[in-house]
Amino acid sequence: MRNVGRKLAFVLAACNHGTMIVNRFDQRLTGDGAIGVGSQMLEAAAYDPLEIELALQLIDARHRLHGDGVVAIDCGANIGAHTIEWAIAMTGWGSVVAIEAQERIYYALAGNIAINNCFNAIAMHAAVSSERGVMNVPVPDYFTASSFGSLELKPRADTEFIGQAVDYGQSTVAIETITIDALSLPRVDFIKLDIEGMEAEALAGAEQTIMRCRPILLAEHIKAGREPLRSFMDARGYKVVDAGMNLLAVHKSDPVVNEVQVPETPARSSAA
Repeated sequence: MRNVGRKLAFVLAACNHGTMIVNRFDQRLTGDGAIGVGSQMLEAAAYDPLEIELALQLIDARHRLHGDGVVAIDCGANIGAHTIEWAIAMTGWGSVVAIEAQERIYYALAGNIAINNCFNAIAMHAAVSSERGVMNVPVPDYFTASSFGSLELKPRADTEFIGQAVDYGQSTVAIETITIDALSLPRVDFIKLDIEGMEAEALAGAEQTIMRCRPILLAEHIKAGREPLRSFMDARGYKVVDAGMNLLAVHKSDPVVNEVQVPETPARSSAA
């Protein structure tokens, strides 16, 4: 039988970000409902609009104060909500490097860049870390080869495709690891890090770029721990503020620092 049943994970949705390829299985069930990039987009037509608006304002500030040629790196780009918004906003004066480790999601990311005609954005399939090499990342049950032959294909209620629960006991696939320093970009203005607890490693692998370009940093601290990230940023001359689940860091020599109105966050004695 040629026409076997199969679930449709990826669908086209008219979101506030543009026409997007969305993974409708990207959700995790909690006591407050479902969370996940796909879940948010299908329920509210947008993913984390406050965080995206914050990033856009910071990128725009770098443009106003440092001129054309702005470069933003989206580490853990997922299907590209940030990437697409940034690229559209930076048309004519900036570019985006979007990096995603999970293969199927990388395909959607690249598709979203193409379908939205974001010619100033590129997608890379890799994991961002402290050194170049290879690591294994989990493949969700519903995206394994064996699952595609099943008529009962469905996501598990206790896992989310992108974040939250990551089970390294399930099927894994080898993926190349890269460093931001190895990209050898002549200019970097903004780095977003949302990479499942590997934010500290990514910062270590970006140290030369950070010291040379002094980009704005927006790093999720939920899994990596707030204090290790804060320590790295403090030691390199950054003003650090809390921004929801992220730490926002602007170098004290960057004139953008005068536009960050949130009071500086004091260091704590133990990891969050």
